[in-house]
Amino acid sequence: MTGLADYHMHTPLCRHARGNPIDLAAQAMRLGLPEIGFSDHSPMARDDFDDWRMRDDQLSEYVALVNAARQAFPNLVIRLALEVDYLPGHEEWIRALAARHPWDYLIGSVHYVTDTWDVDNPHRISEWRKRQPDEVWTAYFERLIQAVDSGLFDIVGHADLPKKFGFYPERDFGDWHERLARAAAARKITVELNTAGLRKDCREIYPCRPLLEKLHRHAVPICFGSDAHAPEEVGMNFAEAVSLARAVGYRTRSSFAGRQCAQVPL
Repeated sequence: MTGLADYHMHTPLCRHARGNPIDLAAQAMRLGLPEIGFSDHSPMARDDFDDWRMRDDQLSEYVALVNAARQAFPNLVIRLALEVDYLPGHEEWIRALAARHPWDYLIGSVHYVTDTWDVDNPHRISEWRKRQPDEVWTAYFERLIQAVDSGLFDIVGHADLPKKFGFYPERDFGDWHERLARAAAARKITVELNTAGLRKDCREIYPCRPLLEKLHRHAVPICFGSDAHAPEEVGMNFAEAVSLARAVGYRTRSSFAGRQCAQVPL
């Protein structure tokens, strides 16, 4: 895995992962990854917003855990980051969050298509049966493009997340793919190839190949993330992700430090 970086990894502070940063860093070293990034689920303005992210008073603890991994593995480049949920109206909270620590990048993700429904939550899958898939996917892409246009983020996380449980729109969503690609290109934002989809019902990397092809056509850069919630998931299925990226035409990936992006060869 020489030259690759896993930029999407979680910690137990999000309440649904196991293995401290030192454990995940040790696995990265075993795999030969030269660079990783921790991007756990950020706090929300209300600690009771949901039950799958760190509390606001744990943010400094999170930073300390990542710094401990840096000290334990000085030969491994370890980036400090967050995965931040985008919800309309939360922009000021996100700006304040971005200023609290020296982040290397922020992943902007959309999990909520309403203020109360996170479409990828297995405990709320019944909500899918109350709506038409086209309606859900439209709401998702509307919010994802708003997130890109906000300029708050460096990376787009799992860009077609609603497919997780196998609920697909009936109509072709190529027009939404095009809108997202144009928005990402305009903002010079990176889109991740997230291999966690291969471990879900959809059995497909996020994003799908047709969307990735549009991103490449618009020169939108990419990075890689396993979305690891356990040490054994670090770097998982990266060979498939690189193969997909190369097949589409990518030859470089993004590398971040201090929220500045550079391109390095795959």
